[in-house]
Amino acid sequence: MKTLLLIDGNAIMHRAYHALPPFKTSAGVPTNIIYGFLSMLHRVTIDFKPDNVITCFDTPAPTFRNKLYKEYQSQRPKIDDDFITQIPLVKEALDAGGIYHIEKDGFEADDLLGTISKIFANNNMRVLILSGDKDIMQMVNENIFLAAPQLGLSNIKIYDKSEVEQKLGVSPDQITDYKALAGDPSDHYPGARGIGPKTASNLLLQFGTVENLLNNIDKIKSEKVKEIVNGNKENILLSKKLATIKTDVEVDIDLKKSEFNGFNKNLKEFLYKYQINSLIKRLFNERTIEIKKVPDKPKADQIGLF
Repeated sequence: MKTLLLIDGNAIMHRAYHALPPFKTSAGVPTNIIYGFLSMLHRVTIDFKPDNVITCFDTPAPTFRNKLYKEYQSQRPKIDDDFITQIPLVKEALDAGGIYHIEKDGFEADDLLGTISKIFANNNMRVLILSGDKDIMQMVNENIFLAAPQLGLSNIKIYDKSEVEQKLGVSPDQITDYKALAGDPSDHYPGARGIGPKTASNLLLQFGTVENLLNNIDKIKSEKVKEIVNGNKENILLSKKLATIKTDVEVDIDLKKSEFNGFNKNLKEFLYKYQINSLIKRLFNERTIEIKKVPDKPKADQIGLF
């Protein structure tokens, strides 16, 4: 069975940004996201030996979720300038390295990941989705797996169906129902306020889906939970729509461009240009003269990447 590696571009960029000191070139161009992104990409291609690689990105345009719920992701802080500067540079690096990437206005990277993974899995390919986003767990099945970086890059946990159930207490196909009840603070939608993860799991164990739950509210044993569910019907159904990753986005995939046989040597020129010489040696097994990076003061909330 051939393997497709799907990269959640924005999730991995954020991980790299918060994991590493603010490396910069001698001209002051930030490079920590570029360095972390390519390092992680190199590591997973070594570990999983994919036949195809596709990276999916968000775009700045509003998505259908913003139209459904104006408060969606509204609490997220403004992205730092050093982060914004590196977004086109990461894509330039992928182009130089021959790594296929796509994006589509109106949809999140998750929706592209969901659509592409379904297409390839239905055509008898194993799909690995590299992402730290737990929303992706809803896509996991017998052919689709989540590769989730832990505290360090050397520790990547592979989630199959049983691992998802152990982690959340529900099956992958119940995750949208789970989030419909428990809500999602990171995306800023409510669910049924007052119902936490444990209660959500127990309700789904009994009723299976939120639709069945809402049709059988009288069978809920706890009067308090019954009252919460009864008073949050619209929020529950809305939250499920927001939580559901689309798998039917119209996307044009160039399968030939997604084939992976190592990084194109054009990437070396890019890395020289931005003084990321240590990656040249690692990605192309070449000796280079090391150019010391110029870091600012480390951020207090750094987490491990390697």
